[in-house]
Amino acid sequence: MKYLVGFSRVFVGVLFIISGFIKLNDPVGFSFKLEEYFSQGVLDLPFFEPHALTISIFVVIFEVLVGVMLLIGFRTKFTVWSLLLMIVGFTFLTFYSAYFNKVTDCGCFGDAIKLTPWESFTKDIVLLILIVILFLERRYITPAFSTRTNRLIVFFAVVLSGFYVYHVLNHLPVIDFRPYEIDKNIKDGMSVPEGAPEAIFEYAWKFNINGSEKVIVTNGDYPQVDGEFVDVETKEIQEGYEPPVHDFTIEQNGEDFAASLLLEPKLVMVIAYDLRKTNTSAYAEVKRVTDAASKKGYRVIGMSASNKEQTQKLVKDYSLGFEFYFTDETTLKTIVRSNPGILVLEKGTIKQKVHYNDFDELKFE
Repeated sequence: MKYLVGFSRVFVGVLFIISGFIKLNDPVGFSFKLEEYFSQGVLDLPFFEPHALTISIFVVIFEVLVGVMLLIGFRTKFTVWSLLLMIVGFTFLTFYSAYFNKVTDCGCFGDAIKLTPWESFTKDIVLLILIVILFLERRYITPAFSTRTNRLIVFFAVVLSGFYVYHVLNHLPVIDFRPYEIDKNIKDGMSVPEGAPEAIFEYAWKFNINGSEKVIVTNGDYPQVDGEFVDVETKEIQEGYEPPVHDFTIEQNGEDFAASLLLEPKLVMVIAYDLRKTNTSAYAEVKRVTDAASKKGYRVIGMSASNKEQTQKLVKDYSLGFEFYFTDETTLKTIVRSNPGILVLEKGTIKQKVHYNDFDELKFE
């Protein structure tokens, strides 16, 4: 049991630190995931949505902290109780997501590692078993260092986590795990490689044949049956390849201009996924840098999921020298964790990407 507790202690502690750090690197992205859980049709807790970012920051710092505390054996009773309560909550959420197919990605490891809902639930069941062992046999969890040293380690873990969160919130994630990182080409990200697996569907065709129902299963072909068609049920039995960049459009008046705009040798994208939540104080700087880009021969466009009336009002209020196109809100949130943020592209390749606090770092050649 002593060795089992030792293994569980290291495994759980390291996993919590890794999981927490990945989300610590992108607390805004984790807050978007929490908003999904809080939304109507999932947990129906919309009153938590405005506080999603605050909850996100607290959870990720606490996740790192309990991982560190478990490894060094500090405040064992508090640590194992915290771990148990957290994993019970996580297991409930992943089971709910998997069983009811509500949230297709739990966000356990942010954008770094994508898990299906059932994979996430399985992972949490394993962790739950290990944490129950730690909870029941916590007498074997001994301090790694002196009390004073352990306190200093925990103190520095909190301080470093706090500074790291402050930095990524006011700039961008230090490590970009998304398909829109600098030097990635958006067109390439949308392409499907030759020989990639295709989705396979199973169709259960229901017919009325001589007064009785008969179900015929095929992989797509309409069965040759002498009877009256009643219904068909479709089930995906094998997932096909999904390119890392999908649902990417740049629309205006119902027409998608993505293909032509991604061929532009000099393109600046001003991205504001929701103008109701955007930082309006940044638009004086947006005007300055976009006017400078236009003089250098860059084409400048805005991209938002807000309606035409909102975008036109923003353009008028700040005398912006460009017009907005419509893009899916989730896609825009994925592209840049800043509202607004700016990207500079060269024939579809992202050359620069900045938070509104870093507009002065943009360089136009």
